[in-house]
Amino acid sequence: MTIRLIAIDVDDTLLNSHGEISPTTQQAIQQATAQGIKVVLCSGRPLAGLQHYLAALQLAGADQYVITYNGAVTESLTGKIIVRHVITNRDYRELTAFGQQRQIPFNVLAPDSTIYTADRDIDPITVVQAWENHAGILVRRPDELPENFEIAKGLFVGPAALLNQIEPVVTEKFGQRLYVVRAAANFLEVMATGVNKGQALEDLATRLQIKPAEIMALGDERNDLPMFAFAGTAVAMANGSELAKQHADFVTASNDDNGVAQAIEKYALR
Repeated sequence: MTIRLIAIDVDDTLLNSHGEISPTTQQAIQQATAQGIKVVLCSGRPLAGLQHYLAALQLAGADQYVITYNGAVTESLTGKIIVRHVITNRDYRELTAFGQQRQIPFNVLAPDSTIYTADRDIDPITVVQAWENHAGILVRRPDELPENFEIAKGLFVGPAALLNQIEPVVTEKFGQRLYVVRAAANFLEVMATGVNKGQALEDLATRLQIKPAEIMALGDERNDLPMFAFAGTAVAMANGSELAKQHADFVTASNDDNGVAQAIEKYALR
């Protein structure tokens, strides 16, 4: 069946190891959009952290869309919110307290892209996260914020060994009511229940009247598995995790070898 929508993870999929979109990948995506195919970036980043890449791909307008915060927010490229799921203030407070008790760096992303943390000694990974997403960092305790303060997602950050150790504890404590997923070696993310890239992709596809068989999804990590499960064609990157490859229909070249472009040319372009 003809591909009408291509959902693309950003870090380590669209972007090479230098954090750039190769000219070959840009060309393939622009060929796809010229044929009327929707290209939807699906990322854990907020919209502010994607604007540079959207501009490079010449994606713009009210009829183009992006899935941000790993599925918590789906919006048009003009900023109109299509679907929005947030974590309650109570859960935000409990997650913050858990991080401080365990001495695990923790920060949250508000729907406006701002990063908040109660950690006075800000972890370097949080600083890099803010820089990559063009986001400010505000150091605030929960009691310094309004009682109705809500977040799009929370992130436990740190060395992979630390997160390997704490991941099962976080999952056991919060996994029954929140979505806990390892987005990368240094990021353990927490979102509202039911939030994931696959559900966001399904919601968007329903709105656009596009069938799963008409969708190709490309990714490299565990947080991409829900969209692999929904899309008719799931493509993992050669540099991706073994779990991602096991759940994909196909494996393309790595992000440093124009894997996204190769998949688009092979499975989507007419």
